[in-house]
Amino acid sequence: MPTNTPSKTTNHQPAEKRRLRVLISAYACEPNKGSEPGVGWNIATEMAKLHDVWVLTRANNRTVIEDELARHPVPGLSFFYYDLPKWACWWKKGGRGVQLYYYLWQMTAVSKVRKKHAEIRFDLCHHITFVKYWAPSCLAWLKIPFVWGPVGGGDSTPVRFLRDAGLKGMIYEIVRDGIRHCAFLDPFVRFTAKRSSSCIAVTEKTAACVNRLNRSLSPMLITQVGISERELQEIDQILPAEGKKTEITFLFVGNLLFLKGVHLGLKAFAESALSKARFLIVGDGPERRALESLAEELGISGRVHFLGQRSRNEVLSIMKSVDALIHPSLHDSGGFVLVEAMACRKPVLCLDLAGPALLVPENAGIRVQADTPVQVSRDIAAGMQRWVANPELRMRMGDAGREMIESQLLWSKKTASFSDLYAAVLKDF
Repeated sequence: MPTNTPSKTTNHQPAEKRRLRVLISAYACEPNKGSEPGVGWNIATEMAKLHDVWVLTRANNRTVIEDELARHPVPGLSFFYYDLPKWACWWKKGGRGVQLYYYLWQMTAVSKVRKKHAEIRFDLCHHITFVKYWAPSCLAWLKIPFVWGPVGGGDSTPVRFLRDAGLKGMIYEIVRDGIRHCAFLDPFVRFTAKRSSSCIAVTEKTAACVNRLNRSLSPMLITQVGISERELQEIDQILPAEGKKTEITFLFVGNLLFLKGVHLGLKAFAESALSKARFLIVGDGPERRALESLAEELGISGRVHFLGQRSRNEVLSIMKSVDALIHPSLHDSGGFVLVEAMACRKPVLCLDLAGPALLVPENAGIRVQADTPVQVSRDIAAGMQRWVANPELRMRMGDAGREMIESQLLWSKKTASFSDLYAAVLKDF
């Protein structure tokens, strides 16, 4: 554990008996969003029910955050903002340089958090987003207890699956793996790991990477995804998409990238030979044309429908109208769409890899081993056939998924466990 002296405080009650002054770093943080912006927002707002929370986030998020807080104030929650100079923003246009921008944002925000700490005198700091172990955190430079995570990024596409990646997909995977491996040589990443009082990892492989950076850390395994009670209520009020239901319908939701494994889902759908079934693809991305061509080649284009980008409410409405979610992603750290599907009482089929493998229990879906592309497509096809033959099984799995969401993945319960971690960290610091 670090040996730095904690900041002085005028409140001498035990940590577990008082509201702490907590600094959170959440580069991605926006209300009413999924993915990482939802992680930042939901952890911050729920944690403010237990402690006094200050959140550092991007200045670009300021308008939506302040508009939301004007409509729905959150006592105990404050934000302050930072961004790189405007001339540097072109790096992340279209997402091409977002990783470099994020790295520089963390490094140059150190003076900002030091100034805020001198003003507030925080008891503890917690880095939340982005969810990756291979970039430094600006909070590591504060001489107070530092919780790092949830962090992910330790998983890669299995080598045998890269042959289907295409040139762009292969370049992406190679560059990504190169960045990951450089992290072990990066003095700032190593410093972040060394300064961590505790770490939360979202997959076993990420935990191993963190442990390699700091042998004294034993990361806790906790998925970064969750859902609020309000979101559950809103989902329950959404009506299924209109249309006469005469066929079993499978659904994929996500960016159309190689790593999402949509090509595996299409091959499986063709192999299943389910003539009275449909496969809906919601989302867009650079692989769309290739996937449409693949559907043509497989002879299933008449039963596969590419719906493009849709609003979140539209996606949830569509989700409520289908029978199951197919999510063959090759290295997701989490998978927010899985939470939404289970909240809608839909069974999930995913690969037994990374975040989804920890998120989807056996009684709520089907997890497919990822040995080879041919084997994966065959096993996904078998799962589809199994669900068609047994509608009651689909319903039982859907109900089990909803039960798991309510018992384990509510943000209020997750932040309560984080608060317990805070008390333990302060006790040992």
